[in-house]
Amino acid sequence: MIRAASVQKQVIVCVTILLLIAGTIVVGISIGSGSLSFNRLLSTLIGNGTAKENLVLFSIRMPRIAVTLLAGMALALSGAILQGITRNDLADPGIIGINAGAGAAISAFFLYFPLDPKTFAYMLPLVAFGGALATAALIYLFSYSKTKGMEPVKLVLVGVGFALALSGLMIVMISGADYRKVDFIAQWLAGNIWGADWPFVWSLLPWLAILLPYTLYKSNALNLLAMDEAVAVGTGVSINRDRLLLLGSAVALAAAAVSVTGGIAFVGLMAPHIAKAILGRRHQYFVPLAVLMGGWLLLFADTVGRNLVDPAGIPAGIMVAIIGGPYFLYLLLKK
Repeated sequence: MIRAASVQKQVIVCVTILLLIAGTIVVGISIGSGSLSFNRLLSTLIGNGTAKENLVLFSIRMPRIAVTLLAGMALALSGAILQGITRNDLADPGIIGINAGAGAAISAFFLYFPLDPKTFAYMLPLVAFGGALATAALIYLFSYSKTKGMEPVKLVLVGVGFALALSGLMIVMISGADYRKVDFIAQWLAGNIWGADWPFVWSLLPWLAILLPYTLYKSNALNLLAMDEAVAVGTGVSINRDRLLLLGSAVALAAAAVSVTGGIAFVGLMAPHIAKAILGRRHQYFVPLAVLMGGWLLLFADTVGRNLVDPAGIPAGIMVAIIGGPYFLYLLLKK
């Protein structure tokens, strides 16, 4: 009975968020420079648009919306996993340095290695994953104690330190680089949605399509890891193996997302928290909502920021930080 009520509530809330996402997509297409009026949207979608309308919808607006939505979902899922395996409600791939590790690897790749335009979109997630994985491994080692195991508070502190150090490293790398490449990295640091083309959608989609079902499959293990190590051991969970596999999944999701959107923090912090507040702390219930919430948060931030200031707008990363910064301080004081 309780389970049926929880599932029903989950379905109702998820459908509500899907409607909110659909509304935000329509608004995002209908406003701004090169916008497509609402009364022409349906006609263009079914193939009756003019050449200009087809260009605006299918080559400009839709790929950017798809990239933003998928990246927000990936960041939210990454945050939900990290909060579970570290038992720390302040864990987020941007806050604890994983995004910065991906950014440092992307900066080095972009500045010092020849780029093939045909494979650039598909190489970036792999490069970002390598940098993020190395950073996550170091953070894990520095925050792990043989006597106490994973120390959640220490993980956040070590992660913040790595984030600052790696951000400084990126600034050092670009200080003597070509100004055109510097401009790209500066946009990345600000969280500007730059990978707004279909190849970037296809490079991001497989990571989410594979790792979301895997995370849901591991929901019971995440529930136990989020409680206590002794409880997890007592129920037969292989702590180290499951934690490392899930950590790798979280790193891969965050790296794939920030490789096309830039350094965006707080989405992975806020979305899981909001979902937990609505549906409770069981991962099989709140993770689908957190994923949808993360997609909507980043899509909303990008839509508002893109149309708030002419002509370039405000990067989505800055808009999310304006919302997420105070929220992070609230959680810090609360915990």
